[in-house]
Amino acid sequence: MSIDFHSLSLKELKDIQSQVAKAIASFEDRVKKKALAELHEKARELGFSLEELTGTPVARKRTPSSAKYANPANPADTWTGRGRKPRWFAEALAKGKRPEDMAI
Repeated sequence: MSIDFHSLSLKELKDIQSQVAKAIASFEDRVKKKALAELHEKARELGFSLEELTGTPVARKRTPSSAKYANPANPADTWTGRGRKPRWFAEALAKGKRPEDMAI
């Protein structure tokens, strides 16, 4: 395949440059994934996980928190007590309710 770059416009050259950059990135990703899969397989053959051999911590899977508070007006509307307070919770507090009053 031979391309005469001198006869191409600037737009055509930039399009080719973009396509080449994407092809290179895609190639590198494929090679990395293949190498990682081979390393995982070799570690498994030896009776280890790759994380054990490299000393990297294994990511823990977090379970979702259970609801601690329910909206007095709509019990289906709940809050775990984490993150930003929902509007209904803040309004209930402003009206004099205590968090214990809305606890599940």
